[in-house]
Amino acid sequence: MSSSSREWNAADYHRLSAPQFEWGQRVLNELLLRGDECVLDAGCGTGKLTRLLLENLPHGKVVGVDLSRNMATYARQNLEPGYGARASLVAADLLDLPFSNCFDGVFSTASFHWVTNHDRLFLNLYGALRRGGWLHAQCGGGPNLARLRQRVRELSQESPFAEWLADFREPWLFSDAEEAARRLHSAGFHEVKTWLEQARFAAKGPEEFEGYLGTFVLHRNLEMLPDAELRSTFLRRLVEWSMASDAPFVLDYWRLNIRALKAG
Repeated sequence: MSSSSREWNAADYHRLSAPQFEWGQRVLNELLLRGDECVLDAGCGTGKLTRLLLENLPHGKVVGVDLSRNMATYARQNLEPGYGARASLVAADLLDLPFSNCFDGVFSTASFHWVTNHDRLFLNLYGALRRGGWLHAQCGGGPNLARLRQRVRELSQESPFAEWLADFREPWLFSDAEEAARRLHSAGFHEVKTWLEQARFAAKGPEEFEGYLGTFVLHRNLEMLPDAELRSTFLRRLVEWSMASDAPFVLDYWRLNIRALKAG
């Protein structure tokens, strides 16, 4: 993986991440905490939900991990001044975590689908947990963004984009509930629960839709294009496609929910 493909525009992500934050809040609200746990926020992004975790752990600690140094730095600048040693932000790969038997729980939203090796991911998370630890997560799954992804594949075969995108492999893994459960069991987890739910998102207009696609969904695709003009043209074509559809600027998100325990 190149260094550029690890990175995100942290400021744009923070500004446009209302849907991810809303989904994450609902997932966090289902989490019952004592208040003194040490929790890994796996794929912490800019730290919006990390802050809420810290507020729910007045005597605990959160270690936020993100593959993107931009994200980890942004989160560190926003959280460490107010939470001190209770907030640690680390740039690290979820497939190569520098932790073993460290955490009472792992929390994650909107991140696991960016990791394409879920067998190794779940093994790493299992190893990072203490005995009796929990995994409480949500990510994209099942038919996530199916209509958009089909249109992106078609557009990638057309001129002038095909030269750079015709053989591009999607950077996601959208697992179904059954396959996720099998992988979790194989990693050693028990009391596994996985399920899919729909979470459609409607952008307010063409500008927000284009910005959202460029920041959240297709930044890896756009990195393959050689200049800003071609990237803009690619996004504009997708905006035009969406405007002509029966549901303009709507993205058909599906979320995979994951709950599991490590034996005590």
